[in-house]
Amino acid sequence: MDIARPDHARKVRRKRILYAVLVVIGVVALSVAVMSLEPAAPSVDAASLWIDTVQRGEMVREVRGPGTLVPEEIRWIPALTEGRVDRILVDPGERVTPDTVILELSDPSVEQAFENAKLQLLAAEADHQNLIVQLQSDLLNQQASCAQVTADYQEAILEAEANEQLAKDDLIPSIDLKRSKIRAEQLANRNRIEELRLAKTQESHDAQLGAEHARLEQARAMFNLRKRERESLKVRSTIAGVLQQVPVEEGQQVSPGTNLARVAQPEILKAELRIAETQARDLLPGLRAKIDTRNGVIEGVVTRVDPAAQEGTVLVDVELPRELPKGARPQLSVDGTIELERLENVLYVGRTAYGQANSTIGLFKLINDGTEAVRVQVQLGRSSVSTFEIVDGLEEGEQIIRSDTSAWDDYDRLRLR
Repeated sequence: MDIARPDHARKVRRKRILYAVLVVIGVVALSVAVMSLEPAAPSVDAASLWIDTVQRGEMVREVRGPGTLVPEEIRWIPALTEGRVDRILVDPGERVTPDTVILELSDPSVEQAFENAKLQLLAAEADHQNLIVQLQSDLLNQQASCAQVTADYQEAILEAEANEQLAKDDLIPSIDLKRSKIRAEQLANRNRIEELRLAKTQESHDAQLGAEHARLEQARAMFNLRKRERESLKVRSTIAGVLQQVPVEEGQQVSPGTNLARVAQPEILKAELRIAETQARDLLPGLRAKIDTRNGVIEGVVTRVDPAAQEGTVLVDVELPRELPKGARPQLSVDGTIELERLENVLYVGRTAYGQANSTIGLFKLINDGTEAVRVQVQLGRSSVSTFEIVDGLEEGEQIIRSDTSAWDDYDRLRLR
């Protein structure tokens, strides 16, 4: 006979509920534990990484940029007058001298102006010569008049002295003596006046000659100007060198100031480097530079730093020696490195794939004999083309990963194999 046990079913239900709760609690605890675990460190092939060692010693700060070789002496030859291009006598690439006629212009008005100026100069020279002759004649007349009065005055003095002696001996009346003295005084005054008139005549002649000479020089200057304009119709180089450009064509009408030709001296070159504006802060004239022409390295000196940046770069001029490697020619592409300073006894490491000077970045440092790498915070100092100064976070002899580690930004540890 079966005996009913109602409390047994309740116990079974309670056990089942308890087991279910325990299972749920276990699953939740396991999930929390799994979630709290750090992700497993990824395995990376060490041979694919760029590893460098922190060093202490001298660090050379440099900046680098591309550039070109350009002639140091370049001259644009402008048109001095309006005209039409008749003939182009020299092609770009040919050597020219200051006597070489590069092209010829024509302008009838320039020829007419030259002839007019020539005639005006001839007329001015004739007027000047005529005035000289006229003034000399006037001066001679005045000198003759002055000489005559002087002679009369001397004669009157002698006569007065003689009459005075005769009057003492009562040989002539006293009235004759007075007359001779009065005449001598009159001639003395007239002699002074004639001498003053002669001096003023000389001053007047000098003034007239000065004015006429100025007009003559004005006519001569105008003639020289018209002559230069006429000669400028034959366009010549101003320096010895190579003709680079002739930006006009035969038959073209040009106005004063139009560039007709460009001449450069290819033997004397300089380097124009384009340095990134972020690296140009410490650039100064006088710094040493090295220019790589692919055929050799040339040492030079910075002579000019452009005060303004263009398209993210700063233009820097580097003076080069006169003797250049073979193949060095205008517009040749080069690479330039400029030495900023030398830092003594500093910690430094090769430049990483990212990071800026005077900033703090995360780098992977090798540990456990290079089998693992952990992320550390490193404070960078001054930078160079290929190195960074280490201010804090690393010690001499430690190794870091210089290559790009952005693929492992979510990890603080790497396993190296």
